[in-house]
Amino acid sequence: MSSAASHNGSAHKLVIIGSGPAGWTAAIYAARAQLDPVCYIGIPKNDPGPVLPGGQLMLTTEVENYPGFSHGITGPKMMEEFQKQAERFGTVTHMQDVVKCEFSPEPARIPHTLHIADGTVVRAHAVIIATGAVANWLGLDNEMRLARSGGGVSACAVCDGALPAFRNQPLAVIGGGDTAMEEASYLTKFGSVVYVIHRRDSLRASKIMQERFMSRPNAKVLWNKVVVDVLGGEFIEGVLLEDTVTKERSTLALKGLFIAIGHTPATKFLKGTGLEFDDAGYVALKQRNSYTNLPGVFAAGDVADGQYRQAVSAAGMGCIAALDAERWLAASNVH
Repeated sequence: MSSAASHNGSAHKLVIIGSGPAGWTAAIYAARAQLDPVCYIGIPKNDPGPVLPGGQLMLTTEVENYPGFSHGITGPKMMEEFQKQAERFGTVTHMQDVVKCEFSPEPARIPHTLHIADGTVVRAHAVIIATGAVANWLGLDNEMRLARSGGGVSACAVCDGALPAFRNQPLAVIGGGDTAMEEASYLTKFGSVVYVIHRRDSLRASKIMQERFMSRPNAKVLWNKVVVDVLGGEFIEGVLLEDTVTKERSTLALKGLFIAIGHTPATKFLKGTGLEFDDAGYVALKQRNSYTNLPGVFAAGDVADGQYRQAVSAAGMGCIAALDAERWLAASNVH
């Protein structure tokens, strides 16, 4: 079935919303299963940080922890290869945003309706949501520039912290919650010193997470400090700090800066659809599968995973979603 199906009154068997490891893996499996998937991969935007088709990996210079790439691969190159593989099996892709969904209670009989940013209305019996989660950024110009260019600013220490550029170098994590403590503790394995920069005089993280970080000999906390600028040309050289109490400013030399102030799942376009979310706003999955509370609607990757947020776990969830969608379509007699 071609992409023209949305214009002639018929419906696609499967539409995938979003790209990244989850979306592309779902597309590969679905295309090989002859589900004729159509994938809406989104358009580049700033919100305030870079949001790109391909997901957070588009901001990762070197991926060294994805199996099969013994010498590593850049995030953008990996996503390019994923897309080529999906398209090789017949996936149709559109660089457009889905801006609204109207999910049907009986999608096998009356398909779901998806509204595209260009005004197109698309119908689909099954939908896989793989829009990911966007890292929360400070929104500073140099922070964004160095994040886009791979200049030493990252939103994922577990993804990037072990890279050679960060080994035996001064590093910093911005944040005060459990995620920040987990990322900072991880970085102490590699950095000469790891600073946690926090705007208050106490951390929100659980006591056990705080103690885990504080017990490391190369761990330091800078209290009552905010980053007002990121310094450096091609690569980060430091940050400009401001004391939240005295307003005094100082510089801190760094070779790596990791932003750990949370993620926001990309689900705004799903509000009011009847889809269930967890307390943090991620799509709720009640079992170890991709089924949501709505028939014919599945979710995969970081949009439904606020815990792991790794390329390999997202890809695995994409595989599960495609298999679940295939079985659901067969059971619903959608051919």
